[in-house]
Amino acid sequence: MLNLDFHPSGRHFLQIPGPSPVPDRILRAMSLPTIDHRGPEFGALGRELLDKVRQVFKTQGPVVIYPASGTGAWEAALINTLSPGDSVLMYETGHFATLWQKMARRLGLEPEFIGLPGDEGWRHGVQAEMIEARLREDSEQRIKAVCVVHNETSTGVTSDIAAVRRAIDATGHPALLMVDTISGLASADYRHDEWGVDVTISGSQKGLMLPPGISFNALSDKAIDASRKAELPKSFWAWDEILEANRNGYWPYTPNTNLLYGLDESLNMLLTEGLDNVFARHQRWAAGVREAVKAWGLEIQCQDPAVYSPVLTGVVMPEGVDADTVRQLIYRRFDLSLGMGLGKAKGRMFRIGHLGDCNDLTLMATLSGCEMGLTMSGVPLASSGVEAAMRYFSEHAPAHASDA
Repeated sequence: MLNLDFHPSGRHFLQIPGPSPVPDRILRAMSLPTIDHRGPEFGALGRELLDKVRQVFKTQGPVVIYPASGTGAWEAALINTLSPGDSVLMYETGHFATLWQKMARRLGLEPEFIGLPGDEGWRHGVQAEMIEARLREDSEQRIKAVCVVHNETSTGVTSDIAAVRRAIDATGHPALLMVDTISGLASADYRHDEWGVDVTISGSQKGLMLPPGISFNALSDKAIDASRKAELPKSFWAWDEILEANRNGYWPYTPNTNLLYGLDESLNMLLTEGLDNVFARHQRWAAGVREAVKAWGLEIQCQDPAVYSPVLTGVVMPEGVDADTVRQLIYRRFDLSLGMGLGKAKGRMFRIGHLGDCNDLTLMATLSGCEMGLTMSGVPLASSGVEAAMRYFSEHAPAHASDA
């Protein structure tokens, strides 16, 4: 039974790949008094938010904000654009791609799941040529949408979305492109307009550094046009009423006001730092963590260095070692939470999150906890990953670090 009265000294190390630690300044913003969501002050906040959030998605089009988790935004993307029985081409990269596929089936769609055979699909990114080949076979253009995950949180793989767009364009196929960047947004480079994405799905609890409870759909004109013909039932998720209310900064129902205060603060932080600096920061953290894993002599779940995720690193355990047992020991002894293996990877790997409100010393403490826990669990290590990460971080200064 959970002991809610237990409060260990020091701060808990939340190093799962989301929800990520929430910065104090965002928590302070969320603590402001709740205001009238129909009043003029809220309308001004809404208009400002809707303008700034487009900059993070890198789009000139509208971004719909829901008081929901990312799962809700998955559903919104599908039901606003598709009709019962529509064929949807979905690519398997891991656990979350699999869950999205299951949702499509439950909604009355006909998802076709493609990917590399066996476990290989969970260790590599989207193979755009497989999507191109399948679309070329679809001479009747029955496939209405292509759905892929940008940053697969279960495996630590970031797929090349621009390559998927080129593959679709090469066939001349009219299918919509839908992309889940729930864990990628504001941590990995993402370009809704430039990459020709029709619906982008995201959430608040990863790179945006907020608690769970906000999700997003960024929309293209093509997606909005498709929504006018789509026949799947929708009410709460319907774009049309939301877009109409958003013109004046409001929502057609009660929004999560205090989380929107937090979103405003998050956007201010990200845009002030500059998105390119944010992305470089995550890439540097990821490289340092990977140096540690390589020094330990352990495998990284993602087998293609070209698509290593800047958000998380999956650490594969040697044969016969249960990753969950190691992870639980680390939690009990060091108050450090690591991501568990999901789906096909359950018990075989754990995940180190390096995103959001983090810094070099946060990650050094995390890697120290991992190294001690691995040693205590009897996992043979080739050398010290902590020393390897220290060397990397000391020799590779942040791009925007002061020389003072």
